[in-house]
Amino acid sequence: MTAADYIIVGGGIVGASIAYGLARAGESVTLLDQGDVAFRAARGNLGNVWVQGKGVTVPDYADLTRQAALDWPQLAAMLQDETGIDLHFRRPGAAFVCFTEEELQRRGKALAASNADTRIKNTFEVLDRDALAERLPMLGPDVAGGTFSPDDGAANPLFLLRALIAGFIARGGRYLPRHTVTDLARDGQGFVAQTGQGAFRCGRIVLASGLGNAELAPKLGLSAPVRPVRGQILITEKLQPFLPVNVSFIRQTVEGGCIIGESSEEVGTDDGTTLPILRETARRAITVFPMLARARVVRAWGALRIMTPTGVPVYQSRDGAFVVCVHSGVTLAPWHAMGLIPHLVAGRFDPQTFRSFQPEDADVPAA
Repeated sequence: MTAADYIIVGGGIVGASIAYGLARAGESVTLLDQGDVAFRAARGNLGNVWVQGKGVTVPDYADLTRQAALDWPQLAAMLQDETGIDLHFRRPGAAFVCFTEEELQRRGKALAASNADTRIKNTFEVLDRDALAERLPMLGPDVAGGTFSPDDGAANPLFLLRALIAGFIARGGRYLPRHTVTDLARDGQGFVAQTGQGAFRCGRIVLASGLGNAELAPKLGLSAPVRPVRGQILITEKLQPFLPVNVSFIRQTVEGGCIIGESSEEVGTDDGTTLPILRETARRAITVFPMLARARVVRAWGALRIMTPTGVPVYQSRDGAFVVCVHSGVTLAPWHAMGLIPHLVAGRFDPQTFRSFQPEDADVPAA
């Protein structure tokens, strides 16, 4: 039976960020990953490093998001220096497009109210259609306007995942793909994780397996009230650059293709695609940028997001076991790789610090 200081269950962006951060802190870490058969949220992620609108009614979440976004340049530079992988992180700012005047006014008021309650302020502007078109010259006529924030950016989520795992391994971490965790148990002062390839022992354990947390967390007295929400994505052929800043649901990659998607469906674990959703996604994109009507779609797929009942992350601990449930893995990657690490090393999530991130159905204290 192999032992480590920490076992991380789940090798997606969240788990890999935590594993990398712990290895960077000098801890002995084993990362148990289901492998490419897992429901990878990164596959359906636009890669937005997104601030505006996050945590509008939960100031602690808004501050967490804003601090993570501020730390993104540091993480990107660190990973590129250690692994040679360019994450394609850019922060030109981004726009959230509104299709009606009522929607525009409502969004502006919500962002202003959020800023009033937070420690870290989100810089933003409310722009009418003409002002927004100055930033987005290809903007269509049937748009009311939008909000713009220079705090928003994007990165390539697949390159991020690759770099995190490469950096983790380079720092002495043990990465084990195709090691699906089938059972967990407390064993004396530590834990045992059972996989089809054997058992693994550790002093502390972090559950970061996305949807898998729902089944695994109760085995350790924790709660992970997560559910799958499907998003469908369209990918266009490579186009000449036309997006000087990002749009919430349309991102032009460094290579030129556009990633388009904003759908949200409660369909269980079906990660397929449907023509009605793809058609509506294309219609909205063409409304924003009519020139996209001439673009050829080369791929489309679905992927599952990990959602909590409130949309707010869950961070819970109990006697050396931790559970992390997050749907904004890209945006929060610096927090998981850097800011969260001292709390894990301390052995607990302090109830006061993490008061806004406790599961509503928890029947145990966060300790």
